[in-house]
Amino acid sequence: MTLPLPRFALALLALGALVFGSTGDAFAAKRHFVVTAVEPKGGANVEKEKFPDPLPEGGGYVLKKPDDTGRWEVAVYVFDPRQIFVDEGDEVTLEFVGINGASHPITIEAYGQTFELKRGHVNKVTFVADKPGRHSIICSAHLPTMISELIVNPKK
Repeated sequence: MTLPLPRFALALLALGALVFGSTGDAFAAKRHFVVTAVEPKGGANVEKEKFPDPLPEGGGYVLKKPDDTGRWEVAVYVFDPRQIFVDEGDEVTLEFVGINGASHPITIEAYGQTFELKRGHVNKVTFVADKPGRHSIICSAHLPTMISELIVNPKK
């Protein structure tokens, strides 16, 4: 007498081989992130808050001296989010949206991506995250503050 369990087990194994294959790509996901180029600002009046000392060097910082009314402002250019986590093998789409700043020359060196993001425009890049580790997303016009990290977790 033949029990149905072995055939069922063989069918499950065959199905598993089809779904998971030998490449391990069954766990890869399509990941989509919106990355905005923004400029958070703050300001005060010299009567309430002393004008600060100079900020560090670089185009990522903006410090406007007090105007005729005594109001001063500070701003910094950043990407939001600052870190993006994906798994090795994921198909990654980064959709960059220019909010503040007229132009952002952006590079994702690890994935051979270079483009200019302009205010009010959208640039999309898609690639397979096949390089585990930390990879910088850089706006060269607004260093040292406008850097994000793409963190690719290795397959286990």
